[in-house]
Amino acid sequence: MTQNESSATIKIIPLGGLHEIGKNTCVFEYNDEILILDAGLAFPTEDMHGVNIVLPDMTYLRENRHKIKGMIVTHGHEDHIGGIAYHLKQFDIPVIYGPRLALAMLEGKLEEAGVRDRTELRSVRPRDLIRIGSAFVAEFIRNTHSIADSFTVALHTPAGVIIHTGDFKFDHTPVDGEFFDIQRLAEHGEKGVLCLISDSTNSEVPGFTPSERSVFPNLDRVISKATGRLLITTFASSVHRINMILELAQKYNRVVSVVGRSMLNLIAHARNLGYIKCPDNLFQPLNVVRSMPDENVLILTTGSQGEPMSAMTRISNGQHQHLKIREGDTVVFSANPIPGNTIAVVNTIDRLMMQGAKVVYGREQGIHVSGHGCQEDQKLMIALTKPKFFLPAHGEHRMLVKHAQTAQSMGIPPENMIIMHNGDVVEVSADAMRITGKVTAGIDLVDTAGCGIVNGKVLEERQKLAEEGIVTIAAAVDWNGKLMMKPDLHVRGVVTSVDRALLQKWVQERMEGVLSDRWSDFARPADGEQLEVDWAGLQVQLERELQRSIRRELQSQTSVILLMQTPDEPVKATDGRRRRRTTAQVAS
Repeated sequence: MTQNESSATIKIIPLGGLHEIGKNTCVFEYNDEILILDAGLAFPTEDMHGVNIVLPDMTYLRENRHKIKGMIVTHGHEDHIGGIAYHLKQFDIPVIYGPRLALAMLEGKLEEAGVRDRTELRSVRPRDLIRIGSAFVAEFIRNTHSIADSFTVALHTPAGVIIHTGDFKFDHTPVDGEFFDIQRLAEHGEKGVLCLISDSTNSEVPGFTPSERSVFPNLDRVISKATGRLLITTFASSVHRINMILELAQKYNRVVSVVGRSMLNLIAHARNLGYIKCPDNLFQPLNVVRSMPDENVLILTTGSQGEPMSAMTRISNGQHQHLKIREGDTVVFSANPIPGNTIAVVNTIDRLMMQGAKVVYGREQGIHVSGHGCQEDQKLMIALTKPKFFLPAHGEHRMLVKHAQTAQSMGIPPENMIIMHNGDVVEVSADAMRITGKVTAGIDLVDTAGCGIVNGKVLEERQKLAEEGIVTIAAAVDWNGKLMMKPDLHVRGVVTSVDRALLQKWVQERMEGVLSDRWSDFARPADGEQLEVDWAGLQVQLERELQRSIRRELQSQTSVILLMQTPDEPVKATDGRRRRRTTAQVAS
């Protein structure tokens, strides 16, 4: 060990992917240089109304954009590359290195977002060594996962080698023949690995994760038994699974029609790069397959997770423009629901069955395997790399804890591992690893309209509207502090047994009471001849009192909005004084 290595300290700062599934983002920092590894997204929960995607809060990188030297992409899944186009609107990234398939998918996203000129994309091959800045050398080690062209990264730093596994499992019979480079991992283990950052997704599951190839005979069985049209949905990024489906389509003399934008894009990129090999005439558009016998048709679609706008969900709802379920159709879900999607998937399956389809789904069918390693895979990773320090990553809290327990059973002392949280600043050197601080970490919510970030206040308002409804009141007040007419009431999304006329009477009485009691607090003589009225203050007071009264009467937290109309111009009153509004008034 050199003197420089013994004194050097690397900061590891996760901004996403811990205590959650999705938005995997990790920052490595040494002195004034920052390297980013992956920048993914997550999908919204049911209470995130009007939200399209969830991103990590990138305040730290915005504030330190001058330090960013580059980015590494480990593979092409959305939870690892889906946030990059959004982040490039906030700060430049000089160069992004990654596998060819991931960068092909990313390039399309960047062009669509109009930020392709904000970075340079450079593809890498297995065992490539790439210098990024003066402090980091990234070595790309082929691994096996549920998407083709996936890497583990050995990061050579002034403090030593840090290995980030990316998403992985040990698949000894990979569909594409690209084997995990176990030899290179072992070589690093023999030389000495300072720290291992490892995928924790399946840390609760004993044994090894089965090979992707194990799905093939089960898919063969299902496809061979289908007598009518066959609709299959899987993850759009599952190149290996799609390859097997296409192989079986040829075996059983079925043409394939692909439905769903993400599936079409992935297949186009994978074919261009040679990851999918099949004859051109295997693919046919929907308008062609309609005239073909049902037993010669296979429709490959998106929507395995019940996503609201996906092809399979729209088909199940009867809302797809070109596809309707018919009696005798067989629908195959070659994917298991990820956490949070189970209800959406089950509802989709129910709707398909109601329309007469035979639906094949569930773990017992053997038509899906995970792309993440289970406990024995994780043990093998630790045994090969022999790290001094260990950081479980990529998973919910219980997964991280269980992975740490597995590492401890492999001989890593508990004082040499940390259960990190997003935003933790972990400093690792040759002799020690500890949390030394915290940076801003949270979530940014992108609106479905794609026009910007939904802040916490807006989301809270949407949640209140969805849960309790809204009462809108329109009223006009004159210069004497009197209602000019009965208030107009609109009630939306409120569950109540109170008659609307009675509610309107309560509102009118409450407004008249407040105006009678408080008018003098907001209307004061000025300059002898004029009356100055703080209309804005009066509106706030009226709205506050109305909200308190309506919530009490309805026994709910209903939102109340008052639209108050006031006189446009000062007029001469009967007492000879002029009236005027204050500059604080907001006209309605």
